[in-house]
Amino acid sequence: MFLKKLNDIVHSLAFRLTLWYTLIFAVTAILAFSSFYFLIATVIERETDQDLLNQMRKFSSLLAVEGMDSVRRVAIVESQAGGERKIFFRVLSRSGETFLSSNMSYWQDIGVDGTVITRLAKGSEPIFVTQPLPRRRHDVRILYSMIGSGVVLQVGRSLEEYGRVIVLFKRVFIGTMTILIICAALIGWFMARRALSGMETVTRTAKAISSQDALAMRVPVRSRNDEIDELAQTFNAMLERIEHLVTGIKDMSDNVAHDLRSPLTRIRGIAEVTLSSNPTGEEYEHMAASIVEECDRLLAMINATLMISRIETGVETIDGTDMDLAAVVRNACELFHPAAEDKGVALSWRLPDTDPYHGDVGQIQRMIANIIDNAVKYTPSGGSVSVSFRDHDADTASIEVTDTGMGIDCDDLSRIFERFYRCDRSRSETGAGLGLSLARVIARAHGGDITVESTPGSGSTFTVTLARRNITTL
Repeated sequence: MFLKKLNDIVHSLAFRLTLWYTLIFAVTAILAFSSFYFLIATVIERETDQDLLNQMRKFSSLLAVEGMDSVRRVAIVESQAGGERKIFFRVLSRSGETFLSSNMSYWQDIGVDGTVITRLAKGSEPIFVTQPLPRRRHDVRILYSMIGSGVVLQVGRSLEEYGRVIVLFKRVFIGTMTILIICAALIGWFMARRALSGMETVTRTAKAISSQDALAMRVPVRSRNDEIDELAQTFNAMLERIEHLVTGIKDMSDNVAHDLRSPLTRIRGIAEVTLSSNPTGEEYEHMAASIVEECDRLLAMINATLMISRIETGVETIDGTDMDLAAVVRNACELFHPAAEDKGVALSWRLPDTDPYHGDVGQIQRMIANIIDNAVKYTPSGGSVSVSFRDHDADTASIEVTDTGMGIDCDDLSRIFERFYRCDRSRSETGAGLGLSLARVIARAHGGDITVESTPGSGSTFTVTLARRNITTL
């Protein structure tokens, strides 16, 4: 159990973020320490070199003014005052022979570099050399310089004191860095866990939905307007979409089952009644005709359902061609005019002579026919249906179908475009509740939409808006 939990932590995003944060902090701190270390070392070296140069100038002045005896006396005093283990002096000839020196018992390992003296004899500036000492931890800084004609001064200073400062600095740095890296890891872990807490909430919600089949659950939004809130809002929107689709599929399945049961029951009833009697050839023909009629209704409903699904998923593409939209609408009105007269409904239209449009002629014909058929079907005898163009411009084409029928209740108004949905007052009419659904899908595939305004008992107005040259597939 412990190993599994540890493995989950190691493979978590919070652990990787903490690791990266700590690594970046450590690398940054090491770079800062290195820069600071080299800065300190450079400053120490410059101070040491400046001190040696001051010593060189003093001896050069003494030699020029008071002679070698004064140089010898001051060298002994300076070495004793500074500490014979910290500083030494030598006065050399060009050949490297020693004229005089301070107490060199502690500096026996320090020799004379002949190549340096040769370079000085050629007129070189003072030369600095850093030389390690055997069996000692600290180096010595040595200056070679000409202080007179044929006279070379060798002065050296131990770097022990400065080395101790560097060692102390390293120890302090290592201890401080250890504490800071541990603190950085803890702070990084806290910040990563806190930043990813919203993702954990999303994960828990997803697991709960998966295990409990509860699509109504939502991820809480903390109102911080950060990326986690954006993720939660997007996830909630996805859940709403999925819930809507699942609910739609369930409702459609119920409606399909309901609408299929009636024609299948009628087909079975016709067949049973015919077979239970002593049918004649004429009765068989009547049974076959009735069954064919019911099958045609089933096929029409199935084809309409498939057409809606194919257009929505983009399988059924919209083939755009140049057409006269006014002529298409006029033909649809003329097609339904006889049926409207038979029912006692006055069908009229007021359209422009022509209206160029680019779209799918067959699909637009079906869309207009469905809307006019719906208006005529639900308008009682003595009523009227009018078709006209509205907002005629270069960007959109709007077709308005107004009837004086039964109207639509407010509760049904938002659902009439759903597949298989039929208002209670429309159950007495034939149909599967797919005409308006198909019409809206076709309108949206042409970059438009269908809206409706209705007053119960007074009629309805359906407005079709089509975008010009903006054919899309859903």
